[in-house]
Amino acid sequence: MKRTLSIILAATMIAAVGVTLGGCGGGTQEKQEINVFNWGEYISNGEGGTMDVIAEFEKKYNIKVNYTNYESNEEMYNLIKSSNSAYDVIIPSDYMISKLIAEDMLNEINLDNVPNYSNVMDDYKNLPFDTDNKYSVPYSGGVVAMVYNTDMISEKPTSWKVLWDKQYSGNILMFNNSRDAMAIAMQLKGITPDVVTKADVDTATSYLKEQKPLLKRYVMDQVFTEMEGSQAAVAPYYAGDIAMMMENNEKLDYVLPEEGSNRFVDSMCIPKGSKNKELAEKFINYMLEPEVAKANAEYIGYSTPNQKAYDLLDDEMKNNELMYPTQEYLDKCYYFSNLPDDVYNYMQEQFLQVQS
Repeated sequence: MKRTLSIILAATMIAAVGVTLGGCGGGTQEKQEINVFNWGEYISNGEGGTMDVIAEFEKKYNIKVNYTNYESNEEMYNLIKSSNSAYDVIIPSDYMISKLIAEDMLNEINLDNVPNYSNVMDDYKNLPFDTDNKYSVPYSGGVVAMVYNTDMISEKPTSWKVLWDKQYSGNILMFNNSRDAMAIAMQLKGITPDVVTKADVDTATSYLKEQKPLLKRYVMDQVFTEMEGSQAAVAPYYAGDIAMMMENNEKLDYVLPEEGSNRFVDSMCIPKGSKNKELAEKFINYMLEPEVAKANAEYIGYSTPNQKAYDLLDDEMKNNELMYPTQEYLDKCYYFSNLPDDVYNYMQEQFLQVQS
């Protein structure tokens, strides 16, 4: 979600956590380790005087964190599915959590080891993808919106249709992941993208093929370079990231499309491959500490599901509709649900066909 330059960040963070901090009492006991897999720059890391959440955890518990990044839920899923990588904490989105649960890829979380779970707002509990709160602990939430350059688009757009507007040909960016790209196309074709069929995928595929000649490129993290550098006119992306882009380029503005949008919740989970489940639960509990959750919310620009952290935020952030959209707008939004394997795989195949 704040997905900037993941590869560079991953290298930086791995180098940082690779240095062993001094343990208590000056002993030589081998330091315990956990492996955390998260979206790029989706955690407060000490930049600009912010809290370095990972470093503080390491100092507090004398546990080394190996921290790496991914750009999409699909990338994360494919890596965990196809390898023996022993990640201890991952932070997937709602529909991917459903998929991971269905495929028996997640451990149940012992909430007795996560007492700070009491800080989570009721609105973020018992969600459709984890109705009994067994496998996930909410980390942040948000919506998909659009960012546009006011020098290139003089009149503020109101609809996703601007992404198919021929007058901006060659200056339009589009999601480089199937679920988000297909969802936008489906909305414009009158299809609610939460539960879809192969026929719905065909409709979206056809519309995305119409769009392709108008695009500058498909992007994920690259959207920051393109939009902050005024190299493109418009792009769909995650609202909190758009807020950050706007801070770095005063020519940028945002749109919450009138059709509504995808509403997502990213949550902390423990994969079945974890070798350090109790340490993972300790990390999750730490992430729910009010000051830690506040630091993350301020840094990543997304809504916090942590009531005590929310209470600490300033009014400017609480009143920012990119971070905290009105209930009226949220009522027009939808959560992604897990798709049957045949539909999910078909969507991946068709999106590759669009891009080929």
